[in-house]
Amino acid sequence: MAAALWFTTARLTIHLSQNDNADGLTLIEHHMAQGFAVPLHVHQDEDESFYILQGEVRMQIADEVRRLTPGDAITVPGGTPHSFRVVSPEARFLSMTTGGFEAMIRSLARPAETEGLPPQAEPTDAEVAALVAACAAHGIAFQGPAVA
Repeated sequence: MAAALWFTTARLTIHLSQNDNADGLTLIEHHMAQGFAVPLHVHQDEDESFYILQGEVRMQIADEVRRLTPGDAITVPGGTPHSFRVVSPEARFLSMTTGGFEAMIRSLARPAETEGLPPQAEPTDAEVAALVAACAAHGIAFQGPAVA
């Protein structure tokens, strides 16, 4: 059964948990509002693949910036710095991973209270600190600001 979660200001639906298959794959649907951005970061022990369903996402992979639209797919090899920003009013995409990403999400997320996105608010200093700590505990290291 899919788990609908609010994670920061995004709605994430875990369609396939790594605990439910022999390969340890996690398949997550991300739903985010315009401006949602993830700082430049590295997954030490896992590749991360993306497939855009709706909207437009600007993604930085190492030194390259790409515009991704519906139907685009890309894989970011483990150890490669990457960042993204939603540039359309909303975006939806799938991500697939095999490492600690799902556990990190679950450590900070809360059950979605309604359909759609959670309230959109700037994170508090405590929320940022909790995210940085959770990422570090799951093999994800921040390296710089989000792609512009």
